[in-house]
Parts: sequence; C-alpha cells; structure tokens
Amino acid sequence: MPGDVTGTTLRSMMNIPPPAEELRLLDAELRQLDARRAQLLERRAWLLRVLQPVWAPPPPAARRSETTAPGVQNVLLALGGVLLTVAAIAFTVVSWGHLGIAGRALVLGAVTLAALGAPVPLLRRGLRSTAEALAGLGLVLTVLDVYALHQVAFAETDGSGYAAAASATLAVVWAGYGLALDGPRGQREAGAAARLPLGLPLPAALVTAQFPLLLWAGAAGAGDRTMTAALLVTAAFDTAVALRTPLRSVRIVAVVGAYGMGGWGTLAAGWLSWTASGPSAAARAAALLLFAGAIALVAAWRAPHPNAATGTALAGGLITVAAFGGVLRSALPDDSTVLGYLVCGIALLALVRTRLREQVRRGLAGASGCVQAVAVVWALPAAALALLGPVSRAGRIWSGAPATARDAVAMDVPWPPHATLAPVVLALVAGVLVVAVRDAAWRPQALTCALTLAWATALALPAVLQLSYAAGLVAQGATTVAVLACARPSGLRAAPVLLALLGSVSLAFLSLASEGATLGVLTALTVLFAAAARPPHLRAVAASASLVAATALACAVGASLGWEPRYTALLVLVVPAAAALAAARLSDPVTTVAVEATGAAAGLLAVALTVAHPPMLALVLALLGVLAAATAVRADRRPVGYAAAALFVLATWVRLASWGVGSPEAYTLPVTVPALLVGVLRRRRDTPASSWTAYGAGLSLTLVPSLLAAWGDPHWLRPLLLGGAALAVTLVGARHRLQAPLVVGSVVLALDALHELAPYIVQVVDALPRWVPPALAGLVLLALGATYEQRIRDARRVREVLGRMR
Repeated sequence: MPGDVTGTTLRSMMNIPPPAEELRLLDAELRQLDARRAQLLERRAWLLRVLQPVWAPPPPAARRSETTAPGVQNVLLALGGVLLTVAAIAFTVVSWGHLGIAGRALVLGAVTLAALGAPVPLLRRGLRSTAEALAGLGLVLTVLDVYALHQVAFAETDGSGYAAAASATLAVVWAGYGLALDGPRGQREAGAAARLPLGLPLPAALVTAQFPLLLWAGAAGAGDRTMTAALLVTAAFDTAVALRTPLRSVRIVAVVGAYGMGGWGTLAAGWLSWTASGPSAAARAAALLLFAGAIALVAAWRAPHPNAATGTALAGGLITVAAFGGVLRSALPDDSTVLGYLVCGIALLALVRTRLREQVRRGLAGASGCVQAVAVVWALPAAALALLGPVSRAGRIWSGAPATARDAVAMDVPWPPHATLAPVVLALVAGVLVVAVRDAAWRPQALTCALTLAWATALALPAVLQLSYAAGLVAQGATTVAVLACARPSGLRAAPVLLALLGSVSLAFLSLASEGATLGVLTALTVLFAAAARPPHLRAVAASASLVAATALACAVGASLGWEPRYTALLVLVVPAAAALAAARLSDPVTTVAVEATGAAAGLLAVALTVAHPPMLALVLALLGVLAAATAVRADRRPVGYAAAALFVLATWVRLASWGVGSPEAYTLPVTVPALLVGVLRRRRDTPASSWTAYGAGLSLTLVPSLLAAWGDPHWLRPLLLGGAALAVTLVGARHRLQAPLVVGSVVLALDALHELAPYIVQVVDALPRWVPPALAGLVLLALGATYEQRIRDARRVREVLGRMR
C-alpha cells in the first residue's frame, strides 16, 4: 500500500477528483455536447429552408460550338455553287430548245461573263471564299458554252477532235483567267509568299491540259506508238510545270499527272519494246523509252527533295536500260536476252563517276544494282541444280557413270531453258562487284558476294558446257580447292569455308554414280581437308571435315569389298581411333572438341551398323570403351572415364544377352565389383567422402535387382545366397561403422527374410479366427503407446549411431 498512499496524496495536492468522480463529470460534459450539436443541426436545417427561394440555380454551361464560322461559310458557298451548276446544266440540256439562237447565246454568255466577272469586286472587298465559289461556277459554265457551241455550230465535226480542241482552249482560257486575276494583287503583294487569289482556275486548267494530245491522237486514228508519245509528251509538260511552279496546289496536280501519264506511257513503251518483231520496231520503242527516261532524269536533277531525286533517278536508269536492252534483245538470240539487259545495266555505272548530282548518281547505281540482281536471280536455277541435283544419286548408288556432267546433275529435274549463258551472267556480276565497289565499309561484303558468284559460276559451268562426267568431277574438285584457298585469317574467312563444305558435299554425292569415282573423290577430300587443317584459322572445320570424309570412305571401302555392315563397322572404328590420337596432340580447345565430337559421331555410326548382330555390337562397344578409356588418361578428360565404364558395361550386357543369359547377377556383378573397387580407392584418397558416395551405387546395383528377382523366384537358392550376401554387407557396415552398407544390407536382408516367411505368415493368418489380427494390432498399439517415450529415446540413439557412421 505505499503506492496507493502516494497516489492519494498527489491528487489531494493537485485538486484532482477521485477516478469515479472524474468519470461522472466526463459523462455529463459529453451529454451536454451531444445536446448542443443537435440544436445546431436543427438550426442549420431551418436556415436552409428559409434561404431556398433566394438561392438561384447556377447558370447552365455555355454550349460549345460544333462548327466554326469559316467552316459554315465554305459549306454554304460550296452548296450554292453546286446548286447553281446543276441549274445551269439543267437549263442547257432541258430548256435549251425553248430559246432561239440569239436567246441561247445571250443567256449563256451573260451568265458566264457574270459568273467569271463577279470574283473581281468580291476579291477587292476581301470575300475570297465567295469569289472562289462563283469562279468555279464560271468554269463549269465555260464547259457548257463549249458543249452548246458544238451542238449549234459544229454538230457535224468529229467529237474526239472537237473535244481535243475544246480541252486545249479551256486549259488556255482558265490559265489566263487565273493569272489575270493575280495581276494587280500579285503586284501589291510582291514580297508575300506565292499564292493566287483564286486557287481553282490554274489547277483546273492543268487537269484539262491532260486530255488534248490524247484526244487528238484518238481522233487522228493514231497507232500505239503515237498514243504512247502523246502520253509521254503530256508527262513531260506536267514535269516542267511541277519543277517550275511555286504554287503548291498546281504542283500537286502536276506531280500526279506526271507520275500517272509517265507511268502509263512507260509501261506502254516497255510493252512495245518487249513485243517488237525486229530491230526497227525495237529502235522506235527504245526512242519512246529514252524519252521517258530523260523526263525522269531531268526531274531527278531538279527535284528539291533528296529521296525523291534518288527514286526518280532510279526509275530513269531502269527505263534507260530497258530501252537499250530491248534493241539488243531484238538483235540477239533468245539465250542472250538477259545478258543484253545486264550489259546495259553495267554500262549505266559509267554515269556514276560523272559530275552529276549525288542523289542522281546514287539512283543510277541503284538501277544498275537492280538489273544485276534480277540477272543473278535468273541465273541461279542452273547453279542450284548443279549444287543440289547430285543428291538424287543417293538412291541410285553406283548405277553407272553418266555421259555428261549435265546428265549427272539433271536426273529428276529438267535443265532450265535458256540457261546457256548463266555462268557468264554470274561471272560478269562478280567482276562488277570486285571493280565497282571501292567503299571501305562495303568492300568486304562485295568481295564475299563476288566470291559466292564466282563459285556458283564454276559450279554450273561443267553442266552448261556438257563436259564429260570425269571432267565435271575434276572441275568441281578444283573449285573446292580454289575456294578453300581463298580463306584467309582476316577478311574473307567464313564464306569460303562454307562454300568449300557445300561444294565437297555436292561432289561426294556426284561421285556416287561410279564406284571408282566414289573411292577417288572421298580419298581426295580426306587428304584435302587434312592438308587444309594446318592453318590455325581452318583447323577445327577442316579437321572435322576430313574425319567425316574418312568415315564415308570407310563405308565405301567396305561396300566395295562386299562386306556386311557389321564388318564395315570395324573399318569405321578407325576414324574414332584417329580422332582420339589427333585430339591428344592438339593444343587448341576448339579444334580438340570438334575432332572428338566428329569421332564420337563416327563411333555411333559403327554402333548403328552392328545393331542387327549382337556379338559384333558387343565387340564394337568394347573397342569404343577402350578408346574412351585411353582418352580419359588425359588430365583434362577425366570425365570420359564414366563413358568408358558405361561402354564396357554395355558391351558385357550385349554379350551376355547374345549368350541367352537371363540371371540379373550376371549383368550386375561385372559393374558392382569395379564400382566397389573405385569406391575403396576413393575412400583412401578422400577420407571425408561419404560411404553413400563410395559404395551406395555399387551395392544398390547388385542387391536391388537380385532382390526383385528373388521375390519372383520360386526356388530357395537365390533368396539364400542373397540373404547371405546381404548379411555379409550388413556385418561389414557394422564392423567399419559405414552407413551405406549397413542400411542397404539390412533393408535387403529384412525384405528377403520377409519374402521367405511370407507363406508361413499367410498360413498362420488363415488359421487364426477373424478377430485375432485386429486384437493383435490393438495390443501392439497399446504397447507402443505405453512405451512411447522410451521408443523415442531408442530411435534417437539409433539415429545418433547412424549419424556417427560415415
């Protein structure tokens, strides 16, 4: 109670009431606050009711206009112009016959002059949109005037001729009208940007100017060439306007007309060139194409945008090539058509060295490149057939040497027509790449492409020339050697090696037509790639290729000697042996891995050749195991020892299976004994190593299969021997305090004993009443529950004992 006394004393000194009194005071104050809050809320509600009529609702938000005043104005003016135009057309077509000649002329003339003159005062007052609408109406009325004039005065004239003259007249009148309106205003705004008061007359005049020449040519009954010339002249006029006019609207119409008329005329001229029946017709078509090309090149020279200049120059270059190539095509045989165009495309590169605009030179170079690319695509089928055609020989090995190289490659696929000059085309493009491309950034890629094209040329040449089969083999072999010699440590490296590999594979398939050719070619390839493996930059690929060729040679030798595949496998094993010896002498890791991988692949082939004959398969597996063991002797290839052990085990198993041995111990003991010996050595070198690491695999590999066999064995000998072995393993584990032998041996011994006692347990269970097993189970559970703590202590002791074992 000293604490209570001290608290009471402090309250009395500070005038603080006791806790019960203080709680009562707080509750009273809270009740007062609640009452006051209710009064204030009631007063607020009354004030809201009184002030409700005084408070006006907030004004609605101003609606946003959905259109602008200029937009409404333009719509109204356009609609008015359209309605007036429709009315004028209806009057001219429908009500024309109700008036005399004078009345007709007076009405149309007065309305047309009024519509064309009204924009002048409107422009002075600044009403440009209204003036634009009336000017459009005036232009339409001039068309109606021309139509009316034809109906009245020129009804007997040809419609096309009159339309040509009328369109030309309208174009001139509309252009003069638009320029006349710009006269005073243009003088007043000399320093302003180029812009006409009315934007419609001049573009409309340019659109109308597209038709006079075409209509005139049609009226005159002109032929295809004259019609094409009319298109190109119109395109030239549009190009001139587009390059010189400062007005954007006029320039857009001119550009559209130039591309449209120019493209149409160019296609027509190209068709005339392609279908020309002789040099004379081809020359006339070439003149039209050259005119089109000149238009494009002039446009490229003057085009303000660099990309447009390059693209237009490219088109001009292609058109020029088509012009001269068409003349050559008409004078040369059909096989030389592509070559003629290619020569013209290469000649185009002469302009690249001139002082033309840079964008123009780039476009011309692009045009030449396009022509060369198309020529290469045309020539590629012959080279592709020369490369891939020999693959079909795989299904007809040693069926007889064909007469020519073309017969050797074109067995199932016909030879491409008109492919006589395909090698010439490929060689020309390769030469152009070497000579023309001088830029340091693109030089390596150009040389790579040139080498590829030269290789394709040499590949297709024997079939094109129809050389003999032997000459074709020699030529393709020489090509492979030459390409492989082009591989240098810097610069060209990957491409020559790849081409050499492709050529060697094609050559190997090509040699399958004859037994002697196959043996000779495979021997030559083996020696070639072995010699090429001396340079460090080629060593990995060349060594692997040499081993592959040697493997194929071993198979070919076996087939030539008439051996069965299982005996041929012994020849194939020479390749893994050679690979193992070579890998031991190599210092380059990449080459070592490549050689060993190739040797392993050859070993798998030897295994595949002996699958149908188990005794020979066992021998091959054993020999491969010897090679793997020899490889594992090297310090950096210790893990290969596992592969050697696996190969030896597989060889033993295959041999046992071939003898008809069905006992599992015969398969497991040859593995268990070496595994346990290795475990003993491991424990001597590495004392902390676990017994599971050293002996677990070896013991399990023998005891577990034997246990499974014993459970299905009705005799007593196997379970007895298994139990004795398990007991011995258990005692050894207990003697040396090793966990793995103790656990594995005791578990196997217990399961083996259970298997032996199972029939007697079943007999006892059958002899007992039904209630005895549940009763016994209950008693066991009660006993376990009664001694639960003691059992836990015993289990802990066993765990500790096992834990102290290694």
